[in-house]
Amino acid sequence: MSRLLAPSQAWLFGRGVDLAVFAGSALVSVGLLLAAPLLGAVGETPLWAWVLLVVCVDVAHVWSTLFRTYLDGDEVRRRPGLYVTAPLAAYLLGVLAYLLSPGTFWRLFAYTALFHFVRQQYGWVALYGRKARASRSERLLDAAAVYAATLGPVVWWHAHLPRGFWWFVENDFIAGLPSWMGTVALAIHGLVLAAWAGYQVSRAMRGEGLQVGKVLLVLATWVTWFGGIVLARDDFAFTVTNVVLHGVPYFALLFRYARGRLAEGGYGGLGAVVRAGLPGFLLVLFALAFAEELLWDWLVWHERPRLFGEGGPVLPPDVLALVVPLLALPQATHYLLDAFIWKPGREPALLARLGWSRGGGQGSPGVTDPISGVAIPRVID
Repeated sequence: MSRLLAPSQAWLFGRGVDLAVFAGSALVSVGLLLAAPLLGAVGETPLWAWVLLVVCVDVAHVWSTLFRTYLDGDEVRRRPGLYVTAPLAAYLLGVLAYLLSPGTFWRLFAYTALFHFVRQQYGWVALYGRKARASRSERLLDAAAVYAATLGPVVWWHAHLPRGFWWFVENDFIAGLPSWMGTVALAIHGLVLAAWAGYQVSRAMRGEGLQVGKVLLVLATWVTWFGGIVLARDDFAFTVTNVVLHGVPYFALLFRYARGRLAEGGYGGLGAVVRAGLPGFLLVLFALAFAEELLWDWLVWHERPRLFGEGGPVLPPDVLALVVPLLALPQATHYLLDAFIWKPGREPALLARLGWSRGGGQGSPGVTDPISGVAIPRVID
């Protein structure tokens, strides 16, 4: 039995952190779902849950990207074109979409967000494979499992619209997919996940052990996406499963990166935020997220007077075409930049700042980062 369960580990952040941010996030989501009747959270997401889940997790994790990008002067000087073009392109595209119709804007925004959420789960499992130096076939199977766990429920959702929840606003996803396509999608997703699970069992039976963190990540992804889309019946159930597993691990990633960058002398005076530790780091992000939602409610939604007050006047459509894409810009920029800023093959210093070395800790010295002067471990894409 000990041989069967012997772990072959390459934790991303460390055993305790990995278990907390991946498995722990899924358990918290499930726990809140089970406790929803006692918490008065059946149906629409109550105000306390909206603040905790949407503001302090979903919106705040978007702002944490600042510590990887705009708060780091060296990083901005290294790729000025990217950091100027990304928000400018996002804003102009947003204005154009809103001028076509508000529905076009929110549909484009919803599908961009969906793509980002799916790709982030793939990114985590790819990093696990990289650290474990997994074979190409195993990496492909891991990728297939994550895409099955996410896209299977999403296709089923599209085949059963409308539901009791939406991604951003009502009718932001395209309806009309035949219901049988949803059934087929779930069948395919089940077969892929069964094949992936069978491979994990065969690894254990061969005495190669399990990469527990990766296995729990895939399981957590399936539980939250299947449970939050296929089994969910209301907005609270979707929200609690949608944002926790997405946002909490990202906090861990950005805080780890920020500590590594601070050790190199980055951030200047803003380094005090990172030196304050995780509580100080999160409090700054919570404040930025709250300020953003305050502006959304004052200028656009006018939905939460108990939290934000009565807000401003109702803006005319031509003004909203400028204001809404501007308020959405932090999120849109986060979606765009995330496709570029986590590429260790193109930026080896990234691994050093995250404290990750080749093969889960047995790295060999490589070149020196010209900005930080620290040794960079050699890695293989």
